[in-house]
Amino acid sequence: VQLVESGGGLAQPGGSLRLSCEYSGFPRNYYAIAWFRQAPWAEREGVSCLSVSDSNTYYANSVLGRFTTSRDNVKNTVYLQMDNLKPEDAATYYCAAVENRDCSSWRSPRFWGQGTQVTISS
Repeated sequence: VQLVESGGGLAQPGGSLRLSCEYSGFPRNYYAIAWFRQAPWAEREGVSCLSVSDSNTYYANSVLGRFTTSRDNVKNTVYLQMDNLKPEDAATYYCAAVENRDCSSWRSPRFWGQGTQVTISS
């Protein structure tokens, strides 16, 4: 099983970044994909979840209206488009595979990626 995040880096406040999560090694039709983040000295936070059918998406209140998750099934990749970034969005972002189709209990995923760092600075 592999989940590999990419796309992190430095962005200015108000700017945008798009994170990618390329996954393999598990049946994609049975796993929803979620994004989490963790800032230094902070608890891990669930950011979003995208169901297998793409019919259900969930977002943390802190990112609602600014972040969008989507999927490319041909590339086995899930994206997190982050717009209007704020300093408090700085964190290491992880994608994770949730062992159900509709994001039930999505804050307890089964598989994790290694993370990608997002820094917000002017």
